[in-house]
Amino acid sequence: MPLALLALAVGAFGLGTTEFVMMGLLPDVADDLGISIPTAGHLVSAYALGVVIGAPLLAAVTARMSRRKVLIGLMGLFVAGNALSALAPGEHWLLAARFLSGLPHGAFFGVGAVVATGMVAPERKARSVSLMFLGLTLANIAGVPVATLMGQHLGWRATFLGVSAIGLAAIASLALLIPHDHAHAPAVGLRRELVALKSVPVWLALGTTVAGFGALFSAYSYITPMLTDAAGYADSSVTLLLALFGVGATAGNLIGGRLADHSLRGTLFGGLTSLVVVLALFPVLMSTQWTAATAVVLLGTAAFVTGSPLQLMVMEKASAAPALASSANQAAFNLANAGGAWIGGLALAAGLGATSPALTGAALAVLGLGVAAVAAVVDRRRVGVPAGRERVVASHVPEQAEAVRY
Repeated sequence: MPLALLALAVGAFGLGTTEFVMMGLLPDVADDLGISIPTAGHLVSAYALGVVIGAPLLAAVTARMSRRKVLIGLMGLFVAGNALSALAPGEHWLLAARFLSGLPHGAFFGVGAVVATGMVAPERKARSVSLMFLGLTLANIAGVPVATLMGQHLGWRATFLGVSAIGLAAIASLALLIPHDHAHAPAVGLRRELVALKSVPVWLALGTTVAGFGALFSAYSYITPMLTDAAGYADSSVTLLLALFGVGATAGNLIGGRLADHSLRGTLFGGLTSLVVVLALFPVLMSTQWTAATAVVLLGTAAFVTGSPLQLMVMEKASAAPALASSANQAAFNLANAGGAWIGGLALAAGLGATSPALTGAALAVLGLGVAAVAAVVDRRRVGVPAGRERVVASHVPEQAEAVRY
């Protein structure tokens, strides 16, 4: 694997850290700015909104630019957003800075996935994407806990300055390791790229992402009350348990990348099925502390097995606009975050019990399996390839040659 993937992983580490660290800093930010914790929660939503808007917008605007320069520019925007967060004098300024920080998130992963797959042989594309995502999963193990501790001891503003430093390190890594490329001016143009996103297979792939990761966030958004109220853990133990989730996510990401290079759709179906089983067993697994800890690891593993396959599948279904489609998939991840948390919250509000968000997550994972099955049927009808067969679809542009697996 090219060393340049390390630079993409460093950028992903910074993005993952700043995305999730706000959850641990909400009480400190609320106290400092004199606002309630629910109001401070809007800072999480502001970042997610930035991702959803910025992912397809920035990918489309920069489609004809050098991808190396685009990645460096996106990380520059990330550094600026986090530095402004550290300097924000009040709530509204901080909201704006968090929105700005979220803008480059999806586009970075989208363009980065195209760059990563373009540097390796077709049979290693999924693994290259998983190595970029490795920075995101490692952020949950090391970046978020360390950044949270920094905020608690040095103040929340120090956390965002620290994240800005990670962004500067990512810029240096990108400048040193990503190969120079020429401006990409695809013959199809922006309008044709947007048309490529209108196809049914692309939307089915995006729908699978929303349902599958909505299942994860339906449960994960409320994992703390599950661990404390159902499993009986003390509040002080939750940070360590969340790090265990990061360990599971890292393992699942690497396993999914390797398996997807052999069978893209098979890995997707296997990951979603595993997610259904794990979430359905949550009420039982949360009955004792050791099984609850195991459940947290298994949740991260099952969910992130599907990460690389989903990213690569969306890119393959929109081969005329891979960066735009890949960025749109990142927007879908964040829609899944918001939607899954909302659906899990409805179950809690209805008084169905502390573990009820996991059961709603299992239902969403079943929905994801259904959408993935429909996508498989549509693909076979379009190309006439029997189930389990694979073929390579060669584009007239060498870097767009895609290995499509059915």
